[in-house]
Amino acid sequence: MLGVKTRMPLALALSAALTLALSCPASAAGDVLAPGLTVSTTVTGEGTGHNSWTVTTQVPGGSSPDPDAPPSALGTREHADALVTSLRAKGFAARAEEVDWPAFADTPRGPLGWRVRVGSFADRAQAAATASAMTAHGFTGTVEWTGQDGPEAQGPQRVRVAVVDPRRFTGRVVASHGDSVAGRRTTSALAAAAGALVGTNGGFFVIDPKDGIPGEPAGAGVYQGLLQSEATSSRPALLLGERASIGVPRTVVTVGGREVNGVNRKPGIIRNCGEPGDVPTDRPRHDTTCTHPDELVLFTPQLGTTTPAGDGVEAVLDARDVVTAVRPAGGEVPAGGHTVQGVGAAAAWLTEHARPGRKLAVSTRLFDGFRPVHPAGVVNGGPWLVRDGRVAVDAAADGIVHPGDPSFVYGWGVKRNPRTMVGLDRRGRLLIVTADGRQPGFSEGLSLLEGAQLMARLGAVTAINLDGGGSTAMAIGGKLVSSPSDATGERPVGDAVLVVPR
Repeated sequence: MLGVKTRMPLALALSAALTLALSCPASAAGDVLAPGLTVSTTVTGEGTGHNSWTVTTQVPGGSSPDPDAPPSALGTREHADALVTSLRAKGFAARAEEVDWPAFADTPRGPLGWRVRVGSFADRAQAAATASAMTAHGFTGTVEWTGQDGPEAQGPQRVRVAVVDPRRFTGRVVASHGDSVAGRRTTSALAAAAGALVGTNGGFFVIDPKDGIPGEPAGAGVYQGLLQSEATSSRPALLLGERASIGVPRTVVTVGGREVNGVNRKPGIIRNCGEPGDVPTDRPRHDTTCTHPDELVLFTPQLGTTTPAGDGVEAVLDARDVVTAVRPAGGEVPAGGHTVQGVGAAAAWLTEHARPGRKLAVSTRLFDGFRPVHPAGVVNGGPWLVRDGRVAVDAAADGIVHPGDPSFVYGWGVKRNPRTMVGLDRRGRLLIVTADGRQPGFSEGLSLLEGAQLMARLGAVTAINLDGGGSTAMAIGGKLVSSPSDATGERPVGDAVLVVPR
């Protein structure tokens, strides 16, 4: 049996190389883009000789439209042993491998599950041929590169670190969704439009229309000081303003004194869950779409498209929060005003209270814990990586662990993937980090723990994970400098973190 264990050498090697680059910012490894703003790049790690191609069988499970959704690869020991027996009976050299829980801050130790693999091949074509032969015998398999298994796999890494020193940098770090909340744009396009010195992809967002409005943040979103998406309970976020900070935002939005469930999203559809009354869970569950039968949702002019059509009722409010019309769901948001949609019991409340000429005062407030805050920008993220200077990955509390589905946390957090991360060091400097991944021999990517260890060794006293996978991108001067993992190239995303000059 093979156990996936946490090891430190990669984080040590990366942090040593990056620390040297950061201490010599004018070197080839690090560039000064402006006083107080440097970007450093390092490539480190062992070669590919100890890695190979293999075929990992899939356990029964559903499919997801999310291109980063991990395949169902882990099962029970009994399932793995039975599968190995079946595969060997058909002439395939199958083996069962134990995968252990990583050292997350809030998960157990011991076996996470068992994967079943067939063969060890020098090139991908051989593995693909074996996968096809397995399919002919009724098995389902995925061709994988063992360099992306996790920390013990090693392999090359390509990491970029932007450091913003607020004591010297005279520009700003902002959150941007472009011209509208709805719709998706590439990081490099958002950076170029803003004249950004540096830009990276931002938070999680909706991709598939079945999960809401494509491009809408799947968590807290504030742009130009305006709240455009509600927070997901207990998930952290990057708060931007005079000084960047990392906290756990809580949004309180009311219309006519009644609490609003969401902002700029389809009523009853909650990506990543995390609200009271959500089904199947009112706790955060990453890459899961929950439902709620009774919701009130506020829409702002920044939505940039018509509001969703569907069941329920919609009230139109002018710039003074006075109801000007009540209509079926779906229509334009007036400039300077809002619309409010209700479904279920919320629709009945809205029908009763939203009478033309009546004022329904809109109030939006944001808290970091119990402290009211007024950030100019907020980008959602999760999980925590570093707290109080120590590695502390809260994968279970953040919803990365799906009950009854070990394959999700295995594929999303144990295996190596492209990562985008942000942190703050003791000097108040903002660290914005990207790691390319899923590219054998070029850059393998980081597991969540490897990312956390890297951030801690770069000096972060607090750090969180942002959206990663195919979304990970860094642009300098509006030009893409990272290597996205999607076969189609740079992925359009929901928002970006931009470092803009004065």
